[in-house]
Amino acid sequence: MGTARPNPSVGAVIVFNHKIIGEGFTAAYGGNHAEVNAVNSVKDKQLLKEATIYVTLEPCAHFGKTPPCADLLVKHQFKNVVIGCVDSNSLVAGKGIDRLRKAGIQVTVGVLEAECREHHKRFFTVQEQKRPYIILKWAETSDGFIFPELDSVAVNLKSRLLQQKEILGNDEKIQKVQAKPIWISNNISQQLVHKYRSQEQAILVGTNTVIADNPKLNVRTWTGNNPTRIVLDKSLRILKSVHVYDGSVKTIFITGKNISEIKSKESQLPENKENIIFEQIDFTKSVAKQICTVLQKHKIQSVIIEGGAQTLQTFLNENLWDEARVFIGANAFRKGIKAPVLSAKLKTITKIKNDFLKIYTND
Repeated sequence: MGTARPNPSVGAVIVFNHKIIGEGFTAAYGGNHAEVNAVNSVKDKQLLKEATIYVTLEPCAHFGKTPPCADLLVKHQFKNVVIGCVDSNSLVAGKGIDRLRKAGIQVTVGVLEAECREHHKRFFTVQEQKRPYIILKWAETSDGFIFPELDSVAVNLKSRLLQQKEILGNDEKIQKVQAKPIWISNNISQQLVHKYRSQEQAILVGTNTVIADNPKLNVRTWTGNNPTRIVLDKSLRILKSVHVYDGSVKTIFITGKNISEIKSKESQLPENKENIIFEQIDFTKSVAKQICTVLQKHKIQSVIIEGGAQTLQTFLNENLWDEARVFIGANAFRKGIKAPVLSAKLKTITKIKNDFLKIYTND
């Protein structure tokens, strides 16, 4: 998942006399589309004239990195084309279906449409809502806390110092304190989170999460691409020495500071500073909506929001989210920062060792 971006990850299966004779899926961006790979996998191309091809999304009808798939199906004179759902991209949007029908091919549309739209949910969200597909993710204890009470455990020293900023006088002393991470979920759940990261185009966190944890926000216990890092830093409080400033991955800092003021301090950035981008928004207005505009500008199709509590709540308050993945651990904090409360449709519950994963959808 994710390798075909910005193209949708389409699947295709070719059937002749009730037997599958070919199949394919969209290659990494710039490579063949699903229909081309499926056709190429068929040994005897003469069979295609009597075959049916099933595709999850309407075949394209325009030239991009590759020629139109609709033309390929016409060329091979397929007998039937079965399409899961219509492509809402204005470059296609029924044009592929029309081209097939004009060539005399029987076309059936809307088979398993809901399942196909679910599979292509990131693509459709971008096309139809002009924003990325938004996934909220957090771990909470069995008693509903996302973080323990700051004064209760010694490992929260850095976070406690954040509360005492006026005593210390600046953030630099605070951020240099190394606190140990506090895990709520088990190691298998943590690995699954890295798989999730590999599937989405971007990952977003707030200022306090970076200051408290100094996260890398990359893929380590799974195989796949590292997501683009999105960091909310209204006042540019985060030190340049932390991982998100290392330039290893494209990182977009969303701030309330003037961009020209930021550029005057570029000497403080790492050598590969082309990977570090600053975008300014107005934090007195709808923050989540403005973040979506920034992500749309950078052609980001999906984002997983990993915290903290305030950042998650911002998207919940503005009702700008599509899916929530909530890991519930076995331990309890009794006091602390409460996890967000969802009044949404519970889609699935999965047991992961002694954890539970609940997935909600914002229907």
